[in-house]
Amino acid sequence: MLNRIADRFSKLAERYLPDAFVIAVLMTLLVFVLGFFMKPSEPVELFKSFGDGFWVYLAFTMQMVLLLMTGMALASVPIVEKMLAFLASKAKTANQAYVMTFLVSSAAYYINWGLAVVVGAIIARELGKRNKKAHFPLLVAAAYTPTALYTAGLSSSIGLTVATKGHFLENVMGVIPTSETIFHPGTIIIFLALLITLPIFIVLMAPKKGIISYSSQSKKEETEIQNEIESTPAERLENTSFLGIITGLIGMVYVVYEFINGRDLDLNIINILFLSLGLILHKSLGQYAKAFKEAGTAISPIILQFPFYAGIIAVLGSSGLAESIINGMASIASKDTFDIFTYWTAGLVNILAPSGGGQWALQGPLQVPAGIQLGVDPAITAMAVGWGDAWTNLIQPFWALPILAVVGLHIRHIMGYCILLSIWVGILTTVLMFFVY
Repeated sequence: MLNRIADRFSKLAERYLPDAFVIAVLMTLLVFVLGFFMKPSEPVELFKSFGDGFWVYLAFTMQMVLLLMTGMALASVPIVEKMLAFLASKAKTANQAYVMTFLVSSAAYYINWGLAVVVGAIIARELGKRNKKAHFPLLVAAAYTPTALYTAGLSSSIGLTVATKGHFLENVMGVIPTSETIFHPGTIIIFLALLITLPIFIVLMAPKKGIISYSSQSKKEETEIQNEIESTPAERLENTSFLGIITGLIGMVYVVYEFINGRDLDLNIINILFLSLGLILHKSLGQYAKAFKEAGTAISPIILQFPFYAGIIAVLGSSGLAESIINGMASIASKDTFDIFTYWTAGLVNILAPSGGGQWALQGPLQVPAGIQLGVDPAITAMAVGWGDAWTNLIQPFWALPILAVVGLHIRHIMGYCILLSIWVGILTTVLMFFVY
């Protein structure tokens, strides 16, 4: 029954779901129309706020891009690919393949969501090759599903942002250590509950007939091994491992020094850590540059759309629309229900502006003061926004683009499954948040 429902949703998505960039432009037009109704006497102000906002989050955008690209480059290290192939060989049935794909991808999402994009794609592909009875679109959906968990992981954009000294809300909520956000007992409980129940849900959705097995739609994979010594000094510099290892070690020394001196996890330290590990583990600077270039190709749609959503956020703020939404929510919430209303609101906003950090930039300045007035811990407010953002990532195609590009599928192939999974995530998280925060 679950598979039939998922199939129906997939057909609707295939017919009506446009490209993610088209969605970004449509959202831009929508907020302009709503903004004109909110401030009909100041239409020029909306254009100015959009243009100014287009670049306001440029530094944050670069942090997010590096977080994704360094993770993807690290996942393409040959030793990582070999390890994933070894794990894939242990799954003997289709159900084992679904569960292993989810768990391996979840572990990667916990470490770094950029790393998880490639790890999830590789493990799904390797398991698809070995399990012809496994439905490949469901394997890919299983690899993407842990995006609903990432806000509890080490690369949680909101959790790391509020832990970073000098973040834009520091004067309102201070610098909040990760022990109060991603390592909060309530966050860990929600994470474990989803980690246990989601693979069961995935197995129950597995089709019994009409299996679409894995088939390579990409170019034939080639392994280039250079046995000859390069003839020029420039080529030798590009292919020597010495420079990459030395450069990576410099970064690792910095990371260790910072941790020894009490620095908490933040966006900058995570980026340096993964950049350094990638440089050390890749064979050469040339190989790392190649991996980085491939990562850039996969996430180019995200880079294109980030400024548009920054502009949307600015218009929502300057028009007063976002303030009206938050104030309306806060007016019916109590101290005990504020985090749940925040979660629901964040899930809705994420569909319009699919960026955890960008969404926090929109909701944080309004949500945190409203929560403080009710006596809600700002750290809990931050995590409620983060959980809401992660929740509807399952039905927003924006963050699925890189993994789909790697495996050669379209969003329509996995959306039916993702919709059903998002319903379960929303129900379970809502219930748990009432008790654990």
